[in-house]
Amino acid sequence: MSHREELSRFLKAARGRLAPVALGLPNGERRRAKGLRREEVAALAGMSVTWYTWFEQGREIQLSAPMIERLGRTLRLSDTEREYLFALAQHRPPPLVSRPDEEIRPGTRHLLDSLTVPALVIVEDWTVVGWNSLVSTAFRDYGQMERSERNLFKILMLNERYQSDPEFYREMGQRLTARFKWDYSQTAQPKIFDAIIEELTERCALFRESWARSDIRSHFEGINSSFFPEIGEIWFRHTSYAVEEVPSQRLIIFAPNEERDAMLLDRLRSRIRLSQPPLEPAAP
Repeated sequence: MSHREELSRFLKAARGRLAPVALGLPNGERRRAKGLRREEVAALAGMSVTWYTWFEQGREIQLSAPMIERLGRTLRLSDTEREYLFALAQHRPPPLVSRPDEEIRPGTRHLLDSLTVPALVIVEDWTVVGWNSLVSTAFRDYGQMERSERNLFKILMLNERYQSDPEFYREMGQRLTARFKWDYSQTAQPKIFDAIIEELTERCALFRESWARSDIRSHFEGINSSFFPEIGEIWFRHTSYAVEEVPSQRLIIFAPNEERDAMLLDRLRSRIRLSQPPLEPAAP
C-alpha cells in the first residue's frame, strides 16, 4: 500500500467515526453511512469540496500546512493522528505546537512511581510538571509550590542553596544556560522564554555572563548533591530523556553518582519507609 492509498483510507475512517450532531450538523434522513460527508468536512475545514475530494482520493495534490492543520482539527484528530496525517501528506513532522502539553500520561506516572531514585518531568521552558516522592524528599516538594514557582532553571540559577560553592555554581550555571539557549532556539513559544530571560538578566549576574557566551549544549547532564542530617551528602548524576508520547516533555532521572551515594540513598529510603504509618490490616 502506498502512502497515498493509506492517506485515503485514514481520512475516510476519520470522517466516518464523527457523529454529525456532535459538530452541530443535522443527522438527516438520507444518510446511507455513519459519519460526515465529504462536502461537510470541506465546509468545516474551509476547503473546496473538489480539493478535499481529490485529497481524500489520494491524488497527487499538495495542501499547505495551515490547511492540513484545519483539516486535522475538523476531524478531531489526536496529537498522534495529527503527526500521522502530516507524515502521509507531506512526508515530514508537523509544525511545532504552540501550546505546552503538561499532562503526565499514565505510563510516565507509573514509571515515576516505580523508580527507586528521584525523577521528575519538565516541559520545554523547564517548568516541573511531574515528580516522584523521592524528589520531594531529596530536593523540594513541588506539590507545595505554585506552577509559576516550579521553573527548574530559575530555581537553580537563583536559589542561594546552589551558590555556597562559587566554583561549582559557576560551572553549573554556564552548563545549564548553554542548554537553555538550545531549548530557546527550538521553541514554538518564544514569549515564555523571553519572560524568563528578562527576569534572569535583571536578577542574576552569572546568567548575564553565561548568556553572552557562545556555548550551546543539546543534551542535559550533570552532577548535583543534597545534604541530609544524620545521613550525609548524597551526590547524584542526572540525565534527561525525551518522553516519546509527549515530545515537549523531558524525564530527568537522578542516579547515585558512586557506590557510597547508592548506600546513602538506600539508607534514606529506609528512613522514609520507617516514617510512614503502618498499613491497616485488611478486613476478613
